[in-house]
Amino acid sequence: MIVRKTLIASLVVLGGCDFAIAWDGTNTTTGSSVEIERGQLVRSGRTIEVYDSNEGYKEYDVDSIHRSGGAVEIEATDSATGESTTLEMDDN
Repeated sequence: MIVRKTLIASLVVLGGCDFAIAWDGTNTTTGSSVEIERGQLVRSGRTIEVYDSNEGYKEYDVDSIHRSGGAVEIEATDSATGESTTLEMDDN
């Protein structure tokens, strides 16, 4: 019984840690590090919020998504400026 409770508690703790992890990558246009917080639906036609290490939080409209080797390339347009960029995210 104690082992079962310990196992359940461990799964709850480990499951909760997953929400704190972000999807890391690079803005290939500027070279800055970017993060997309978990829970965001990243799909063509959607707007996502991205943390940029140089510019803080920004919103991008997702144009397309391509898997390339060990990375995922997100072609996006900056919602504020209209400039196109590529976000290369780690595929994990």
